[in-house]
Amino acid sequence: MKLKINTRAVAVSAVCGGLGFVLMLLEFPLPFIIPSFIKLDFSEIPALISAFAFGPLYGILVCAIKNLLHLFVTTSAGVGELSNFILGAIFVGTAGVFYSKLHNRKGALIGSLVGAFIMSLISVFTNYFLVYPAYVVIYGMPMDAIIGMYKALFSAADNLIKALIIFNFPFNLAKGVLQAAVCFAVYKRISPILKNKK
Repeated sequence: MKLKINTRAVAVSAVCGGLGFVLMLLEFPLPFIIPSFIKLDFSEIPALISAFAFGPLYGILVCAIKNLLHLFVTTSAGVGELSNFILGAIFVGTAGVFYSKLHNRKGALIGSLVGAFIMSLISVFTNYFLVYPAYVVIYGMPMDAIIGMYKALFSAADNLIKALIIFNFPFNLAKGVLQAAVCFAVYKRISPILKNKK
């Protein structure tokens, strides 16, 4: 079975990947809600648009491109980019699969919500086993200090797994839902342009 490559989809996804990279640079913290080292960005929106327009693989391609570009300015030795790619690919890939099977707003909505939930769930494990242990090594910050930042906001977050469930899980879920909402607001208007339809 041959894999058909849509050259327009590849080209548009490359542009979306570049836009996603720019949006990664525009991250900002949410003070008083979660520790300041956890930041919000909207870089999955171009990937979600590409997944809806051309299919889940193209959305994942956008995630790969933006993170490969971000490696040139990384401060995490590639760990942050790897985590971002895994979570982004899960989010947009799931949304794209649902939309390809149920090609309407309902399919896009269900796919986005399911994708956001799975991404948030997986983020607990990627942060626990990959990101935070790596940051302890890279930045030389004791794990107790990291947990202390969470605990200062909510005393029940007295170990890493609790902190990730209490803070990171809902943060990633809200981030996914918010990005899906922005995508919904613009997708119908730009879809004909992306697909070169009049």
